[in-house]
Amino acid sequence: MDRARRARHPRSLLALLTAALLAVPGITALSSAARAADADLAKNGGFESGLDGWTCTAGTTVNSPVHSGRSALQATPAGSDNAQCTQTVTVQPNAQYTLSGYVRGSYVYLGANGTGTTDVSTWTQSAPDWQKLTTTFTTGATTTKVTLYTHGWYGTGAYYADDISVIGPGASTGQPPAAPTGLKAGTVTSSSVALTWSAVTGATSYAVYRDGAKVQTVSGTSATVTGLAPSTAYGFQVTASNDAGESARSAAVTATTTAGTGGGSTDLPAHALVGYLHASFANGSGYTRLADVPDSWDVIDLAFGEPTSATSGDIRFNRCPVIECPNVESDADFKAAIKAKQAAGKKVLISIGGQNGQVQLTTTAARDAFVSSVSTIIDTYGLDGLDIDFEGHSLSLNANDTDFKNPTTPVVVNLISALKTLKAKYGSKFVLTMAPETFFVQLGYQYYGTGKWGGQDPRCGAYLPVIHALRDDLTLLHVQDYNSGPIMGLDNQYHSMGGADFHIAMTDMLLTGFPVAGDANNVFPPLRPDQVAIGMPASTNAGNGYVAPSEVTKTLDCLTKKTNCGSYPTHGTWPALRGLMTWSVNWDRYSNWEFQKTFDAYFG
Repeated sequence: MDRARRARHPRSLLALLTAALLAVPGITALSSAARAADADLAKNGGFESGLDGWTCTAGTTVNSPVHSGRSALQATPAGSDNAQCTQTVTVQPNAQYTLSGYVRGSYVYLGANGTGTTDVSTWTQSAPDWQKLTTTFTTGATTTKVTLYTHGWYGTGAYYADDISVIGPGASTGQPPAAPTGLKAGTVTSSSVALTWSAVTGATSYAVYRDGAKVQTVSGTSATVTGLAPSTAYGFQVTASNDAGESARSAAVTATTTAGTGGGSTDLPAHALVGYLHASFANGSGYTRLADVPDSWDVIDLAFGEPTSATSGDIRFNRCPVIECPNVESDADFKAAIKAKQAAGKKVLISIGGQNGQVQLTTTAARDAFVSSVSTIIDTYGLDGLDIDFEGHSLSLNANDTDFKNPTTPVVVNLISALKTLKAKYGSKFVLTMAPETFFVQLGYQYYGTGKWGGQDPRCGAYLPVIHALRDDLTLLHVQDYNSGPIMGLDNQYHSMGGADFHIAMTDMLLTGFPVAGDANNVFPPLRPDQVAIGMPASTNAGNGYVAPSEVTKTLDCLTKKTNCGSYPTHGTWPALRGLMTWSVNWDRYSNWEFQKTFDAYFG
């Protein structure tokens, strides 16, 4: 949050080839019969089903330009990412295959890896219109899988691909496995259910379904489904898969989670309004005394506690000096206002970080200093809890840190440890909130850390391990849906600020969960709706991404009622969505309380 503004196809080439061959004199029907076993092994080569079957570092599907059908791939290299898209196909050993596809753009590559003989590629330096690339390869004596790929080149702009095919002998994959049996629920908590089932002969993986939606893929015969709401009944089923496909679903098992004792136990109203109050500085919005904050505001985040240095962990909260804020209240009046707000059922938190407050807990000593100094601030002012507003370079991931469920980067591990310590110290009523930027959360759907091939920004998705580790202690997550670049949603389309669709797409990702960096076996589980508020700027002055009240209403209608929705297809309806967060109370006051009035009019 900026201190100055603080917003901070079906396509069958085989059929065409067969017809052409039969039309040539001397070519007999026997010739075509000899190749009758050939097939196109590429799945969704025309990208008519989005990116289904493909794994892309920076790709999406577009409706124009296309070579045929309705869709094509568009991928844009950036930095050291060449925007590669891959697909693994099942092949026969000692067999010949023809790989082809149509491309547009500069420096576009098409190839195959893992052939077991000589890997191949073909490319074009410049294709202002659709150009066909073709190459052949022969598989090795033991090769059963080959990876197809297409990519561009660094800094050369977007490229397009369509109608990718690999023609040759189809592999004998047999039959899908039988449906699993013996599904049972084991340990149940307020947010998770452990499941086990019997092994299925010939299965290579299993998928877990929660209330009809696939939520997890595992290789063994057990799984723990997380991100569940307390005291809620859920239905579970599993399927088994191999190269031939997926089985029918198992018989269903129902399990009910226990009552919550973590982050959801605080006595917030069903729908809450959260705002940041400029408490340590002034800007163009002017200083607002805490006592003058209207009762509509349920959670007030005092901005900001900042470190003595980026790596010290020593956090200080310095109230705005009189020379900068002539109407600032005394410490005694400030503390009295906190008590009055709490007596009225409001929560007052210290927010740590902001744009200028870079916090990097690189050592255990910094972690311990963080716990001690934050405790001092909370105790001195009698606060209800803590908001983590780490921005900039506070959180990033080391190159070998690739699993958000098991982080190893010190600044991440130490922050998790510090927050768990504070939660344990103050108990179940301790309010813990987080306000990350979209770059650190939803961008994780596409990128996580430096990536498999390196070169990505190490901050991509860096908040995910913190959120996941604290999900049972987290009261509210209100991602800053502002000052953001375009972000890919679960529809594999990019969404930009400026309307309801952006907020709907970003929030749907949190409430549905998503595979991290496109890995279907590594899914960030959904948060409970009562843990999620939507972060928006209060006015055009507060930051980029402001939307009018009518767009705020559309957002809430779509997410809580599934009405008034736009182009983004949501994956559920969440009437228990907690509410809204804004930067800031001060900027809303400056704009005649427009944001507050919109919230009050909607939730009453």
